Amino acid sequence: MILPDYDFMSDTTEETNTRFVTFIGPSLKRFDLAVTSTSRFYGKKLVTDLQAGKTAIIGPDDLEEEGYLEYVFKLTEEEALELQQFLYLVVGTVNFTD
Repeated sequence: MILPDYDFMSDTTEETNTRFVTFIGPSLKRFDLAVTSTSRFYGKKLVTDLQAGKTAIIGPDDLEEEGYLEYVFKLTEEEALELQQFLYLVVGTVNFTD
């Protein structure tokens, strides 16, 4: 297949590591997540809510951003706090690479 009208800015393949985790928080909200580690995105993680089909690039700085998880994953404040507490355990520190 020829794609004459496409102007690719980037097209790479890399090995990644994905953790699949399901948990229920005190609010009884069930989280089904895929947390993907990659060398892209300055060491931040790709966090996918498998139920809602929403993905965000998340690092420790994003977890400190007020209202960020509520907005991205369409959560209540209580649900976002539960997700934030879990993500603090898996996101870790950001490593800058080139």
